[in-house]
Amino acid sequence: MPTIQKFEDLQIWQKARLLSQKVYPITYKEPVSTDYRLRDQIRGSCGSIMDNIAEGFERGGKNEFKNALSIAKGETGELKSQLYRCLDNKYIPALVFEELYSLADELTRMITGFINYLNQSGIRGQKFKTRSKDE
Repeated sequence: MPTIQKFEDLQIWQKARLLSQKVYPITYKEPVSTDYRLRDQIRGSCGSIMDNIAEGFERGGKNEFKNALSIAKGETGELKSQLYRCLDNKYIPALVFEELYSLADELTRMITGFINYLNQSGIRGQKFKTRSKDE
């Protein structure tokens, strides 16, 4: 795997951004736009997925990154639950739900795979690059 220099290069961040770009527009349309609590929760989840991936990467340590990825994965689960609430309340059609849920589910699998990769790799992170393994 080539060395990733910035979080924007991560496929999981790119997928999270795409998910956000597809989810956000439904929060500007009624009835989601007028269900203020749900609207804000959806926006918060979408943003948090992207933000936690970016923050974890920028922290520069493998364990911190894995923790942030775990949080991002949890936020993805939260978003999937919110999508069910939209479907159940007939805020979005089934086709829209299926598209967004499928994208979120794919992202969950990607994050899980990346966490597994980090668990198996000897990568320690940028901030540990100049330290010996004993430190």
